[in-house]
Amino acid sequence: MDAAAVTEAGAALADEIGFAQLSMSLVAERLGVRTPSLYKHVEGLADLTRRICILTVTELGEAVRDATQGRARRDALEGAARALRGYVKQHPGRYATTVGVRPTGPDDPLAAALERALTPLSAVLLGYRLDPAEETHAVRMLRSMLHGFATLEISDGFQMSTSVNTSFTWMIDFIDQGLKAAAEDAAVGREVLPQSPQL
Repeated sequence: MDAAAVTEAGAALADEIGFAQLSMSLVAERLGVRTPSLYKHVEGLADLTRRICILTVTELGEAVRDATQGRARRDALEGAARALRGYVKQHPGRYATTVGVRPTGPDDPLAAALERALTPLSAVLLGYRLDPAEETHAVRMLRSMLHGFATLEISDGFQMSTSVNTSFTWMIDFIDQGLKAAAEDAAVGREVLPQSPQL
């Protein structure tokens, strides 16, 4: 047993029983050891939670990366959206550990994991050729909409009879159209910039 094994066990248990119910004693029971044995590998529940968060961010980044490779614009957007939604539905407990957690500094492994996870989303947006000044806003918008939809879905937040899958596709189309419009505005802006005088 090592820290990675404890983290994997904690993550799996969080998915099964819910992150809020996770405890060191339950992880120990899952691993077939006494609770004090866990403290040789992790410092406590807070440390375990942070390790699960890093694992989750890494896995999610890889899932989005794999789903968007070789695709562009709407195809890439849909791949990223479906990968994130699928991951959250499959791993609701471990995904919950990512909410509200921030890196403690540039050397925090979480900082590197978050950067790697955001890279595929940034790559999706590159295909739209947005104004560079708007890229951060676009990434935040995309994260917010995908996170919001997925977390509402797993918490049974959609009560109306209309198909959730249809709403999800509608959202992807809406984001795609908005990004295309923003890209067109950026292109027009580039065209109307005054030319440097010829000397």
